[in-house]
Amino acid sequence: MSKKAEWIFNHAFDAGWDKEYGGLLYFIDALGLPPESYEHDMKLWWPHNEILISSLMLYRDTGKEEYLDKFYMTFDYCMKVFYDKEFGEWYGYLRRDGKPTMPPCKGSTFKGPFHLPRMLVMVDKMIDELTK
Repeated sequence: MSKKAEWIFNHAFDAGWDKEYGGLLYFIDALGLPPESYEHDMKLWWPHNEILISSLMLYRDTGKEEYLDKFYMTFDYCMKVFYDKEFGEWYGYLRRDGKPTMPPCKGSTFKGPFHLPRMLVMVDKMIDELTK
């Protein structure tokens, strides 16, 4: 794993992680200016899936506990707010406070069966590798 990949991950995570409610904000302005996008403060499923994959890859490749900590922090957040314990699947779109948008949406023209199953398969394989 390159130092550049670590820098990109750390910069994106630290800049985008919502320190008040947890989770990754959908958009932030690189210069700290007000975001142009209306949905900037929403939490979407797919960036969280990508954090789970990349943080575990970084932990696997560097052995640095900070990436395992970020994996667990993201995993705990996702299980708390994205995962629907009653009916399964993940909500696709959350408000900043972690509550689903109304009406709640688990699928749309953008939220198809790609990011979540891909994340589950990749994380499962990496955990299997790490525990051997």
